[in-house]
Amino acid sequence: MTPQAALKVQIDRYRIMTREERVGTALRLHELACDMARLGIRRQHPKAVPAEVEDLLRQRLELARTL
Repeated sequence: MTPQAALKVQIDRYRIMTREERVGTALRLHELACDMARLGIRRQHPKAVPAEVEDLLRQRLELARTL
């Protein structure tokens, strides 16, 4: 399957979802992105405690909002 065909399938699936399903999907994707960012932060700062990781994540999210 080409990337264009995969995108069409994805969009078709989103179109048949209810609003609640789309919001749920968006929230799960956001959590996945945050989890991936936390992994990256932990690799960059291996001695960081969980609170520090969360602070660094918040800083990254704030920076992303300003771009």
